[in-house]
Amino acid sequence: MTDSARVLNLKAALLSALILLLLIGVWQLATLPAAAGPAVAMTPEQIEYAKLLGKDPGEAGEGGAKSGVPTPAQFGATVVEHLASPFYDNGPNDKGIGRQLGYSLGRVALGFALAALVAIPLGFLIGMSPLIYRALDPFIQVLKPISPLAWMPLALYTIKDSNISGIFVIFICSVWPMLLNTAFGVAGVRREWLNVAKTLEVNPLRKAFEVILPAAAPTILTGMRISMGIAWLVIVAAEMLVGGTGIGYFVWNEWNNLSLTNVIFAILVIGLVGMALDLLFAQAQKAVTYVD
Repeated sequence: MTDSARVLNLKAALLSALILLLLIGVWQLATLPAAAGPAVAMTPEQIEYAKLLGKDPGEAGEGGAKSGVPTPAQFGATVVEHLASPFYDNGPNDKGIGRQLGYSLGRVALGFALAALVAIPLGFLIGMSPLIYRALDPFIQVLKPISPLAWMPLALYTIKDSNISGIFVIFICSVWPMLLNTAFGVAGVRREWLNVAKTLEVNPLRKAFEVILPAAAPTILTGMRISMGIAWLVIVAAEMLVGGTGIGYFVWNEWNNLSLTNVIFAILVIGLVGMALDLLFAQAQKAVTYVD
């Protein structure tokens, strides 16, 4: 890395830190206690519900927060509490954030792996054969725009298992970017490389693994990177629908418990895990990219 690149990275990091501090400051100001308690604006039913939950509707909110939104200090305390014991299991509706993440990542990994086993070989076939491409293109164009969650009712009805249905939905949403990028990468291999392999009478299997695959690998990894991003988005929504376990169910369950602090914490965790997965595939894509 050059000195100019290091300076640019340092400046970017400092700017990011300043933006983060600004956002925290705005958050703190937005959660300052109001002059009048929220009971003035609450309906009798809301006041009664608050009392049933053991809260005092006449107070500004827990810890002085307004409208139930946690302050940065409260959020920090929640983060410490969750990270102190991330893998506990106290029953169906009380599991640690690490355990819930494990369920979600397991479903994503299995559905993604199944999609790769189907999409990459089929993408090779489509990219190498214009006939098969033209035959399958109408089916791909019809099925590709369908929302993965639209398949959930059908999956639940036929499979009758919410966990497997979630994996199926991840498979469906992951297969299309990988399939299309693989076909595009294989079809875009330089003709001169293929002509050299033909001149040397390289057998088709060896040509696929030693000529086409290395050339198409960056494009294939791009498709896998896109698929993983979509899969991580979809699993959260799918787990909200089917319930049981997972980070999506954790968000929905904490919302039902009216715990906005835990909901915000889960949103942050979802974003950080998504960023980590994207960086992982970005590094893999960089490792297989050939620079002239």
